[in-house]
Amino acid sequence: MSSRESYTVLSSVSVASKHFEKQKIPSYLCRQWTSPQLLGLPNFIISGDAEALLSLKSSIDPLNTLSWKGTDFCKWQGIKECMNGRVTKLVLEYLNLTGTLDENSLNQLDQLRVVSFKGNSISGQLPNFSGLFNLKSLYLNHNNFSGKFPESLSTLHRLKVIVLADNQISGSIPLTLVNLRRLYMLNLQDNKLSGPIPALNQTSLRFFNVSNNQLSGKVPLTAALVRFNTSSFLGNVGLCGEQIENPCEDGEVGSGMSPPDNGRMRNSKSSKRSRIMKIVGASVGGFIFVVICMMLLCLWLLVWRRRRRKGKKVSKGEIGLEREEEEEEEEDGSISRKQVGFSWENEGLGSLVLCGGGDEEEMMMSYSLEELLKASAETLGRGSMGSTYKAILESGYILTVKRLKNARYPRLEEFRRHMDIIGRLRHPNVVPLRAYFQAKEERLLVYDYFPNGSLFSLIHGKSYSFLFYFIFIYLILCC
Repeated sequence: MSSRESYTVLSSVSVASKHFEKQKIPSYLCRQWTSPQLLGLPNFIISGDAEALLSLKSSIDPLNTLSWKGTDFCKWQGIKECMNGRVTKLVLEYLNLTGTLDENSLNQLDQLRVVSFKGNSISGQLPNFSGLFNLKSLYLNHNNFSGKFPESLSTLHRLKVIVLADNQISGSIPLTLVNLRRLYMLNLQDNKLSGPIPALNQTSLRFFNVSNNQLSGKVPLTAALVRFNTSSFLGNVGLCGEQIENPCEDGEVGSGMSPPDNGRMRNSKSSKRSRIMKIVGASVGGFIFVVICMMLLCLWLLVWRRRRRKGKKVSKGEIGLEREEEEEEEEDGSISRKQVGFSWENEGLGSLVLCGGGDEEEMMMSYSLEELLKASAETLGRGSMGSTYKAILESGYILTVKRLKNARYPRLEEFRRHMDIIGRLRHPNVVPLRAYFQAKEERLLVYDYFPNGSLFSLIHGKSYSFLFYFIFIYLILCC
């Protein structure tokens, strides 16, 4: 049987089925009289989707543009996807289709996920889509549809994409669109829609455009709609609101809602008042919590400083600071730069090892170990690896000396090997290691001195540390 003959038989079956429904003939008799065996057709030809597709073709393709041939309708033009013998994706774009959409035949394709008739000349009112309960994406833009926006779309809870741009659709946008919790795109530009914009508040909404319509009222300030700028609302003279930078007049109401009565106003005021009280209470509680934490921190710091002051012993091999100067520094609560000197009990046990070569070695040979040990030192800072000092030689040459805390690990040979490797590193952004000193209980690293401060101060600035110490002293006084 040819495809034309199949189409003729299917059309006759469709007409017969409608006649049986009008005469209230039982459905089981209809199925028997229109069974494929009686008509001499294969089972898949008389399937519901094939019949619905051919009926839909007769309503939108009077010029017979679509070349639907063969018995397998899943391979017909525009049928992009089938699942378990049912059509799930129907895409008929830019095919010069005319006529109107047949509501009954379209709703029989209830497994459709994607429907697109974009770029045609289909006219008439938009049908009822309530039968397409699996629909996720609907593209009907660039056609000649008229009439009102179909409220049946609000019942399709799986619907994510609605594109009805460039048509002649009039009336208001249904407020029930807020029920589409999965809505991702709503494009209604270049129509004749009027009235207010619904208060859409779906977190999934990413694309929204209602420009070039006849909408009016205030644009709702919902979390979903505040993301979109003026381009989404252009061409609507009656709109106002923050998004389009057009302030509304007093008493102007949007979102399709009538002005609230006195009871609602009182409820809203009381809810705002309670909300403000909650915010103030939370702020005060948070501030008290922070103050208590800072007081505990101050107390811990004071105890720690006292224990450190009592337990600290000054040995002759320590760089540094005399005990009286150190106590003054700790009482001041800040690290001040003091003039100190290097000294060890057994100077002769250590040796100064030079790193690098060439000009660097000549520069290092301009002073000796004894000069370095006798140099005055100024504390630059302390870290987890040790203390850093600014050493000023008698000749006026300035160096940076890093005194390592752990002088026993790694072992001597491994330490020398590491220092040799680091000493050979040369890079514009790396301070070169000039020399290192190794003794029994002492390890020093010698670098060039750079007067521009530490990396922390360059990143955060001096005001950061000043503010921190100001807050710190203030909290101590409060304690």
